[in-house]
Amino acid sequence: MKSNGGATRHLTGLAKFGFFFLLSTFSVMSFAQSSLQRFTFTEYHMGIDARIIVYAIDQNQAEKACTSAFARIAELDECMSDYRIESELNRLCRKAGSGPVKVSPDLLKVLLRAQEVARLSNGAFDVTVGPVVRVWRAARKEKRLPMADEIKGAMEKVGWKKMKVSARSQTVTLWAPGMQLDLGGIAKGYACDEAQRVLKRNGVSRALVEMGGDIVVSGPPPGKKGWSIRVPNAGKDMFFAHKSVSSSGDTEQFVEIGGRRYSHLIDPRTGQALINRIQATVIAKDGLTSDPLTKALSILSKREGLRVVRTYRGTKSYVRSLAWSKS
Repeated sequence: MKSNGGATRHLTGLAKFGFFFLLSTFSVMSFAQSSLQRFTFTEYHMGIDARIIVYAIDQNQAEKACTSAFARIAELDECMSDYRIESELNRLCRKAGSGPVKVSPDLLKVLLRAQEVARLSNGAFDVTVGPVVRVWRAARKEKRLPMADEIKGAMEKVGWKKMKVSARSQTVTLWAPGMQLDLGGIAKGYACDEAQRVLKRNGVSRALVEMGGDIVVSGPPPGKKGWSIRVPNAGKDMFFAHKSVSSSGDTEQFVEIGGRRYSHLIDPRTGQALINRIQATVIAKDGLTSDPLTKALSILSKREGLRVVRTYRGTKSYVRSLAWSKS
């Protein structure tokens, strides 16, 4: 009995010490969190204003971390832009029809995911849609509908099966001459992911990175359960930490021709701009997942979209007022 009692008293002492340690740790953590300051920075990248909100110990840490994060975004823009003549993406496209081309780890990673989503969505998401996108860009600028032969000619160079991406050899093969890739539906999500990775490397673990319709958050603001983000089709603000939230639709980018509203989103299977005005939001573990899925869900039927979403564990999507999810 004494032995047990002694053991009990000993354990109780350890428990008290442990409880005191936990309280002390919590106090230190609480103090550390309360000492963090909020900073917001904005720079123009990838054709839009990129915004980064961080909680840091001081302005010096915040500026250093965000400068590095913006530099990483700029690096990815140099790699993946279809507007920059000498981007890696355009150099690859100029070699279409000439066999395998070695690509950088960044471009390889993005194109592997692009092909994965293309396969799952039966081509509803397809980065080879570039030739058709260029036809529609010109038409939108002139506020006219593209000619049928323009669409037909462009579609001859479109099709995700006309591109082979090899992880093993780190090469990309574009089978048809004149192919043009458009990473507008996936590059920003990946850029947000990479910006967060750089921020964490610089000691910032509570941040929000926003690029157009793509948001990626790390740890929550001090004292909060998450970042408050309004999800349009959910009809309410929701709280997120260590998640990505991407939205796509024609609420801002569209053109009206002949009394009809045409989206900037193109169905790669038909070459036609969307007219259904569907807005899709996807919540996922990272921007490389959520960004392309929103484009696919804007085109697919509810049933087809649900099948694609279920492939990615932990994703949740809102299309109009319908929620599809897999926990």
